[in-house]
Amino acid sequence: MKPRYLIRTLSLMITLIFIGVTVQATTLTSVKTNKPILLSGVVDNAWQKAAPLKVTLDNTPYDPSNGYDGMQETTVTLKSLYDDEYLYLLIQYDDPTKSLARFPWVKQDDGSWKQMKKKDSTGHDNTYYEDKVGIFWDINTKGFKEEGCMISCHMDIPGDTSAGRKFTNNPGETIDMWHVKNVRTSPLGQVDDQFMDNTSDGKTNKGFGRKGDIKTGGGYTNNINKDKTGPAYMNFPPSEEAKYYVLPSLKTPFIDIYKPGDVLPGIIIDAFQGPRADIEMRGKWNDGIWTLEIRRKLVTTGEKANIQDVQFDDLSKEYSFGIAVFDNSQINHLFHTETLTLKFK
Repeated sequence: MKPRYLIRTLSLMITLIFIGVTVQATTLTSVKTNKPILLSGVVDNAWQKAAPLKVTLDNTPYDPSNGYDGMQETTVTLKSLYDDEYLYLLIQYDDPTKSLARFPWVKQDDGSWKQMKKKDSTGHDNTYYEDKVGIFWDINTKGFKEEGCMISCHMDIPGDTSAGRKFTNNPGETIDMWHVKNVRTSPLGQVDDQFMDNTSDGKTNKGFGRKGDIKTGGGYTNNINKDKTGPAYMNFPPSEEAKYYVLPSLKTPFIDIYKPGDVLPGIIIDAFQGPRADIEMRGKWNDGIWTLEIRRKLVTTGEKANIQDVQFDDLSKEYSFGIAVFDNSQINHLFHTETLTLKFK
């Protein structure tokens, strides 16, 4: 365990002992269901048989002085079901704002177009972005069971101003990352299926250890023309629901028929194909609460499935994981220090 996490964990444990506080539960129990779960983003009666696990997220990689004014704490409620083929997750958490305005284009009074961005001191955006959730599953990473996903968070890279780079510590170690992106993938019913390895420099891979699973098609690209002066595409007919993303079914070459103040999407999305499309979801934000329903096959297949995906192939085992919430933030996020465990009943 890294010294800073060991000291913080021991201090927290001693404090809790003295004041008599009960440490929050960390085990999520997945219950067998005999009926497939309809993914809708609306909680139906099938979830009543699953016991909830509540996890408080009250840590952030960097402080609000860096330009982050999002949530400082939220509580995530998790439930899980499974059948002979799939694992299902229900995730609910408080978020007072539904944030989808990821780098939108706005027409200016002089007729030009401006893509809205506002970088903080780390070079990332906490103003024009999207709500996200990250779920991190241990595959074979030494120390994950003790430290959780913090084992992969490296805060002190010389010359790097990021709030923490993600990579594992040893060759061959990987972590499965299920990345809910509520603009880039959620509208198409997908969670971005990613993973993390031990790549520890930004030259080999821009995202350091963070990488996408193999894809054979689809994905998202910035909506910008060759001159970088405006959007390349628009939705036609216009869609208020898809205000911040260009849908494949509505994708039309940009023609400027707009007035000052009008908004067009900053991103073009298309459904992933191949292993990167393994995780399905439906989500809704309503009255300050995000509700996400997710499913993935218990066992995935493919050339690198065992390297990039956690395999729930032994229902007698327990599986370590962690969860983080991004409140309209590119990299700053709320996380917990405890390691969570999934077990099957």
